[in-house]
Amino acid sequence: MLAFLSANIGTIIVSLVIIAIVAAIVICLAKNKKKGKSSCGCGCANCAMRGTCHNIK
Repeated sequence: MLAFLSANIGTIIVSLVIIAIVAAIVICLAKNKKKGKSSCGCGCANCAMRGTCHNIK
């Protein structure tokens, strides 16, 4: 087991960093969605898809 870890330590570290980055992005997107923020970053007034991505009444 120790030989496997020492032979693959670079791959393991890079994988953990990538997993942490992806998790942070997903958490940030989920928090923004709960706050009602749009992921596009622009206003929806002139958007052709405004009725599709947001329920505007």
